[in-house]
Amino acid sequence: MKIVRLGDICDFLDSRRVPVEESLRIPGPYPYYGANGQQGWINGYIFDEPLVLLAEDGGHFGSKIQPIAYQISGKTWVNNHAHVLRPRKICNPDYLCYILSYYDVTSLVSGTTRPKLTKANAEEIKIPLPPLDEQRRIAAILQRADRLRRLRRLSRQLSDTFLQSVFLQMFGDPATNPMGWKMRPAGDIFEIQLGKMRSEREITGDYLHPYLRNVNVQWGYLDLSDVKEMDFSPKEMSKYLLRKGDILVCEGGEVGRTAVYNGEIENCAYQNALHRLRAKNTGIINTNYFINFMRVACDSGLIAKFSSQVTIAHFTAEKFIDLGVMVPPISTQKEYSQICDRHKIMNIQQIESSRQSEQLFQTLLARAFSEI
Repeated sequence: MKIVRLGDICDFLDSRRVPVEESLRIPGPYPYYGANGQQGWINGYIFDEPLVLLAEDGGHFGSKIQPIAYQISGKTWVNNHAHVLRPRKICNPDYLCYILSYYDVTSLVSGTTRPKLTKANAEEIKIPLPPLDEQRRIAAILQRADRLRRLRRLSRQLSDTFLQSVFLQMFGDPATNPMGWKMRPAGDIFEIQLGKMRSEREITGDYLHPYLRNVNVQWGYLDLSDVKEMDFSPKEMSKYLLRKGDILVCEGGEVGRTAVYNGEIENCAYQNALHRLRAKNTGIINTNYFINFMRVACDSGLIAKFSSQVTIAHFTAEKFIDLGVMVPPISTQKEYSQICDRHKIMNIQQIESSRQSEQLFQTLLARAFSEI
């Protein structure tokens, strides 16, 4: 298999590109493209043929997930942030697009704040070029694998919104409470307490313990891939030690993001970027119900109304105590919780399927272009 320069198998049509600021763009029926895909619509076009676009600046250089190349066809407009490639007859466009999509161009880009792949450097990209029939065969295999992983991604995206949709159907929007559920202040339902203030002086000492931060709390689960340690005295541990079943809510960052601690880490505490909620009466609020109450409340803008915002939003304990929480009958909450539990099992299966399809695609890419 011969190795060729990109500039020897493609015509660069960069000189025909025309950037148009968004404020000056007149809406129309033609797609307007940039480094990472379509950026809007415009009332004219400058290309009308199948082409491959390769990011010039602002691309996802070095990513294994986000491509730096994609295909366009028909009447289109391209700005000056993407190289415009017309493959010559010896090169299949689908094959070319796949080989460029995740090509490691880090050694070819220049600049630090906004890396740029110049035309001169792009022309020097080396790619393996088998016979045309073999290019088509490789492209067809990759298309099937790519379609599978895209379907898996879409399935996960749809799954992520499922519980919120069911919540709205069963309970309505927390911002308006259209079903007239009993409302209680969060402070009546939970003991709400912020964690310990982080200090550089206290990351070493005689009483180091793991603690959870804002980044560890994701929607409905704890990300424990990076757990830090901090000094907590015995007295502080009696105050900040997490118990199984404690609910954690982000005070800043993505305000309101909520998960439950189920004893995943022994003797674990938490910092002041998180609220710890401990139910005063376990027969009032179901954990699964409350997590999704918070998610829907965030989506509806209810939590934002309770957040103080100067430069960065904060959900203070004083505000949290006053947050009105819908309290349907516990039997109805448990019915919803059972749906959440079944969804969790399905979601684990979807995550594994998505991981396998992604791995398959990357393996096929590596095999197909192993001679780069």
